[in-house]
Amino acid sequence: MEIDPKTGLPIEAIAWEDLAKSEQKIKVSTETRRYGKKITVVSGFDNCIDIKATAKALKEELACGGTVKDGVVELQGDHLKKVKAVLVKIGFAEESISD
Repeated sequence: MEIDPKTGLPIEAIAWEDLAKSEQKIKVSTETRRYGKKITVVSGFDNCIDIKATAKALKEELACGGTVKDGVVELQGDHLKKVKAVLVKIGFAEESISD
């Protein structure tokens, strides 16, 4: 039986992340960086969410590079139209994601 390091409870008994995902207020936007390069910024995550795992899933689905800085996921390229569908697929509530 695996134990969750955050709570000390068995992982099977915890649905915290699923509950936390449904209560997020996520904002998706684009920014233009140097030399006209566009990035997609996904922000609004609480501390309950594993941001690195979310960023990894986004990067795999969108076939792009990216990083996590200060609790914000930055994806290379303009993925504004695709990010919402991927976040819903991961388990976030569709009505909690705004463009």
